[in-house]
Amino acid sequence: MRLRTNGRLVAKNRPVHFTFNGRRMQGYAGDTLASALLANDQVLVGRSFKYHRPRGLVAAGAEEPNGLVELGRGDRQEPNARVTQVDLYDGLVARSQNHRPSLEFDVGVINSKVSRFLPAGFYYKTFIQPRAFWKHVYEPIIRRSAGLGAAPETGDDHTYEHFNVTVDVFVVGGGIAGLAAALAAGRAGARVLLVEQTAQWGGRAVVDGPTIDGRSAQDWVNATLGELHGLPNVDMRVRCQGAGVFDHGYALAHERLTDHAPRQRGPRQRLWRIRAGQIVTATGAIERPLSFAYNDVPGVLLAAALRDYVVNFGVAVGERTVIVTNNDDAYRTALALHAAGLEVPAVIDARPQAKGELPEQVRALGIRVLTNSAIGAVEGGKRVTGVSVCAQDGIGGQTEAIACDCVAMSGGWSPVVHLWSHCGGKLVWDAAQAMFRPDADRPPLGAKGEGFVTAAGIANGHLFTAEAIADGFGAGRKAAAAAGLTRKPGQAPMGDDAAEDPMVPVWIMPAKAPYDLRAKMWLDYQNDVKVSDVQLAAQEGFQSVEHAKRYTTLGMATDQGKLSNINGLAVLSDALGTAIPQVGTTTFRPPYTPLPLAAIAGVARDALFQPIRKTPIYDWHDAQNADFEPVGQWRRPYTYPRGEESLHDAVAREVTNTRENVGLLDASTLGKIIVKGPDAGRFLDMMYTNMMSNLGVGKCRYGLMCSENGFLMDDGVVARLDDDTWLCHTTTGGADRIHAHMEDWLQCEWWDWQVYTANVTEQFAQFAVVGPKARQLLEGIGGMALSKDELPFMQWADGQLGGFDVRVFRISFSGELSYEIAVAAGQGAAFWELLVKHGAPLGAMPYGTEALHVMRAEKGFIMIGDETDGTVIPQDLNLDWAISKKKDDFLGKRGQMRTHMQDPDRWKLVGLETLDGSVLADGAYAVDVGDNANGQRNTQGRVTSTYHSPTLKRGIAMGLVKRGPDRMGEVISFTKEGGGTVEARICDPVFYDKAGEKQNV
Repeated sequence: MRLRTNGRLVAKNRPVHFTFNGRRMQGYAGDTLASALLANDQVLVGRSFKYHRPRGLVAAGAEEPNGLVELGRGDRQEPNARVTQVDLYDGLVARSQNHRPSLEFDVGVINSKVSRFLPAGFYYKTFIQPRAFWKHVYEPIIRRSAGLGAAPETGDDHTYEHFNVTVDVFVVGGGIAGLAAALAAGRAGARVLLVEQTAQWGGRAVVDGPTIDGRSAQDWVNATLGELHGLPNVDMRVRCQGAGVFDHGYALAHERLTDHAPRQRGPRQRLWRIRAGQIVTATGAIERPLSFAYNDVPGVLLAAALRDYVVNFGVAVGERTVIVTNNDDAYRTALALHAAGLEVPAVIDARPQAKGELPEQVRALGIRVLTNSAIGAVEGGKRVTGVSVCAQDGIGGQTEAIACDCVAMSGGWSPVVHLWSHCGGKLVWDAAQAMFRPDADRPPLGAKGEGFVTAAGIANGHLFTAEAIADGFGAGRKAAAAAGLTRKPGQAPMGDDAAEDPMVPVWIMPAKAPYDLRAKMWLDYQNDVKVSDVQLAAQEGFQSVEHAKRYTTLGMATDQGKLSNINGLAVLSDALGTAIPQVGTTTFRPPYTPLPLAAIAGVARDALFQPIRKTPIYDWHDAQNADFEPVGQWRRPYTYPRGEESLHDAVAREVTNTRENVGLLDASTLGKIIVKGPDAGRFLDMMYTNMMSNLGVGKCRYGLMCSENGFLMDDGVVARLDDDTWLCHTTTGGADRIHAHMEDWLQCEWWDWQVYTANVTEQFAQFAVVGPKARQLLEGIGGMALSKDELPFMQWADGQLGGFDVRVFRISFSGELSYEIAVAAGQGAAFWELLVKHGAPLGAMPYGTEALHVMRAEKGFIMIGDETDGTVIPQDLNLDWAISKKKDDFLGKRGQMRTHMQDPDRWKLVGLETLDGSVLADGAYAVDVGDNANGQRNTQGRVTSTYHSPTLKRGIAMGLVKRGPDRMGEVISFTKEGGGTVEARICDPVFYDKAGEKQNV
């Protein structure tokens, strides 16, 4: 219902129209969807997940568990939007979720009628027998029941952006503590970013009305905002939520830019990626519900949330509200309701007495205060109609019935410690306030072992204005000083509000409630977890709070237990007879609230999802009619067909021409990683299976790199550039992965080694000049001595060719005379054109990746990804010669010493030639006699690489065969496409120029 008075955030002269479940409704500019629904007397907003019970709004912020709706249509369709965080705009379309056929009549409510048969963990016991039911009965039902909203069926064409920023101090929370922290840090000269998840600054203080520095909270907030806006070193963002805190001062924030104004141009949302010297979490606190029977009936909500709706938006849930509490703060709601002209028949206080300043103000207004009392049960189905009152220390016997249409409850406050805890901040139990609060002595630690996160204000357990604002100012001053800013920020603001008597923890109402009442006390509203469920978990032996969470699904809904966790662990603590601190809390993980997948992806979608990487001469390849293939994120020429030539014929032509004349290959995609530093040689000795520290300057060496488990993960040529610098070549697809692998070990294991790595793959263009006329071509260009004696095989030299600065490597992956020439990427196209021009009289042709593969297979060279699959070790590929006997250790050595790795029956690399000269199918298995335990044909090997060799005029293949090297000449059978088998002889994997005479000229 809309109130005639109140509503400080809404503009009642600006009506806004929207629809909910097809019904046209009206709100005002400044409303949230939640407040607009209440204004239209829409108290029922959803259904619970398990029992499909009617659900109404419980909260007014990010902690709301029930108000999840589907927004929009088509490209604006978004499921599971929280109505309390949706700003109202004209034309908004919302639909409730998780019901059939309608919100008012849901056949799923039958689950509630049989709830005694669906207790916590029932699915672990039910969906087991009979086994045949799983596939045909259980799984289909579970899949249809899973999820709350419908996934969008069309693409989202809106823009989502990422923004990177570095600041001295990042302040999360725009209440009075956060504003004070930003003010202190800003005055100290720090670069500050302040974010607030709602559209307004000031938090609870502007609703509750304390005084700060002798003026109203709203006046102080306005003055502070004015000063902050005048500081050039302070940035401020509303509708921007701190989502997560990570190592090294890294944080995420999610900003909603145009969700509230869909017709406005620009990005819809922005994900801030923040590097902060210090982080201040002034994230406030969440009011806890009370656990009494039927506390889930629509119309039961948190007292502070009701206060927010009345003061901020001028709406109420009902005309007659009963308040139930265990603390003084809820009395502020009674005062606010009375001031708005609403009736409060009683305040039910579980404490033995209530004599504080706020209760006395309530009594002075003629409102009854019932102490040592509790709600025995709430009356009503789809809406509250009344409550039964009982003694708090009793079993629930009714002493009085009160008619009402709203219940406002308050069970105390829990600081929002999520961001503090994301990166390892520890908590301490505050028994006096019945809350977990940040332990200042155990903050999240940075790389130097010093804390980099400071909790402030109510988020630090300071519930009163004077303490909260002083703590916020002190946190900002401390953060600025830790970031190196020492300018004095001045005097901290002084706050004042009503004194309050201590709260008394109440986890069950009434304290001795029997099972039939406990079975209707809801803890987790969305997942339908009750007090009795947690007690059952304890009874069945789930003593760990993490185990109890998973058994009951407590705190596993979309609100991640913001309302339910503390009450749930308190119930578990009582059931186990263990103190709450010993039970502990569940793990807080980012993000704080769910983030849209589109916001996480940002611009990484469609063509930018995996941007195509192009070499400096990509356009030349394209102009030559190259047939491209994806290799990692690169597009490399597979072959260059001419006219009506087939791909097979084009490959054969390229191989033959390279073997007889000269071929040109764009090898720019091969990974190039610089490894430099005093410990670089020592580091590479651990990275590679063979020695690299003793490699001479100017020389090259082939190296293998293994995972910790001993499996071969990459290979390439390593060149030593100077005394402390090496250049490591990797496979095309492995450059980024291997660089990350190196950095992982350097940062996490060998952090004290003096080694620097840089991925310079895209800084250079690299071309292979291959074939018997390769030297003739380069000598025709002129500028460097490239004879066999002046640049021997497996050496490199810097120099000039045709006026270009080049680095020439004398290496070969084809078995032919070969040079790989690296030039600056910006000169790549010009140098390639020079090679083509001087190569034309010699019959030079470009060749693609398939010709490269054919020629390397003819020479018996392995290819990562073909001969390896994550289970292959170097010894399987007969590469024992590349494993050093001189060093004590390398990554993978211990893994390769395991019994299974040394099994003589392992499949090992061999050559394969079919008896009829045909080409074996790629991946074909070598069949063996008999069947395995699963009734499948036994196998004894598989094909890893297979080609038609233009050089040998027949099919050749490489494969892994059981004890292969010991079975040379043996004929075995391989499967072939379409059925049947083909026979092949095991042979030497080197089919061409085994002595290496053609490359050593």
